[in-house]
Amino acid sequence: MNDLIQAYQSLFPFRQGIRSIETIDQLKASIRIELLDELTHPRVRKNPSEKLKIAIERIEKSSIGLPEKVMLKEVYETVYQTVNS
Repeated sequence: MNDLIQAYQSLFPFRQGIRSIETIDQLKASIRIELLDELTHPRVRKNPSEKLKIAIERIEKSSIGLPEKVMLKEVYETVYQTVNS
């Protein structure tokens, strides 16, 4: 799981708080915040499905390994299901 956290951290090298993620629960919490666009002003927030699409595109275009890409996409999908229900 450490590889998964490192892969996620490499996607957002300058985002505050990302480097402090140490557990899968913290990773999921960070992804939840991202999908709900909680760090953006309410008037310009995107909906979770748009944020998921953006995240998947970012993962696909990244230089992380294929196994990490697959695992990250699965975690994003799992978190998306919880925020979208």
